[in-house]
Amino acid sequence: MPDDQQLTARGAATRQRIIDVATREFAEHGIAGARVERIVAGARTNKAQLYAYFGSKEGLFDAIFSSSLERIVNVVPIDAGDLADWAVRLYDEYLHRPDLIRLATWARLERRPTGHLVDDTERLDEGKLRAITEAQSAGLIRTGDPFDLMALVISMSMAWSPVSNVYAATADEPADTHDRRRALLRDTVRRAVAPD
Repeated sequence: MPDDQQLTARGAATRQRIIDVATREFAEHGIAGARVERIVAGARTNKAQLYAYFGSKEGLFDAIFSSSLERIVNVVPIDAGDLADWAVRLYDEYLHRPDLIRLATWARLERRPTGHLVDDTERLDEGKLRAITEAQSAGLIRTGDPFDLMALVISMSMAWSPVSNVYAATADEPADTHDRRRALLRDTVRRAVAPD
């Protein structure tokens, strides 16, 4: 698969169109339900080009999914000293980019029904776990397995996400509704992770 540095400007633009269209396609239909024909038509390209860049439909999903995980890590960096604020920033990211959380859900449903969502070599939580451990050592948050604390906070941040079993929020809802949820989330996470 060529990388962006080897691509011409036109090739990079085509590759990006494929990623943009495929992100929406996978988020809406999952891996099995996504159709290469719709992706190439929407990206104004052809199957040969898609396969040249990504190898397969699954390779395309993997590239998009990996990028979505990196985006969340980079756009919503952890502040282990204030996990409540981190949870609220995650909530906001899910409102802004619901497709990212849907991609993770499809990966869970279609690829990894149990255990970690990605292979150990692809996990991006080392920095988060280290930050939580350091915050625990400083007495800023409760003791407990750092991974479990991280999972708990992420789960709480997803209470109103597109994958909620109760209610999926959208960015179009009134600002005061989001403010109310943010305040509840912030307070609940703060209490859940308060030092022992």
